[in-house]
Amino acid sequence: MKLTPLAIARMAGKLALSKKGYDVKILKLKGLSSICDYFVIISGEVDVHVQAITDSIFDGLSEKGIKPWQKEGVRGSNWVLLDYIDVVVHIFRESTREFYALEKLWGDAPVEILK
Repeated sequence: MKLTPLAIARMAGKLALSKKGYDVKILKLKGLSSICDYFVIISGEVDVHVQAITDSIFDGLSEKGIKPWQKEGVRGSNWVLLDYIDVVVHIFRESTREFYALEKLWGDAPVEILK
């Protein structure tokens, strides 16, 4: 069964929460941008935490047959991007997330907060 982009976004968010990722938000960009349908934005404490969240999402979605088209930023782990075409997952260290402020950049997008 093929998962919808929203289901993939929610699964990525839940996998992040399972590794104590926090401030998990899904921004609905469909109709606002041609980049993708959803951004999933997640914060982690330190590099190792960001990497653990990244691994959880990558492994969990891979088990469902969902592989990223592109994976960026893994070495530094200040900002990791997993591009699943319709869903782009951003895992940030908190200070890096604040600096780039994607939520403000896409302030018109409807937001779903996962807890």
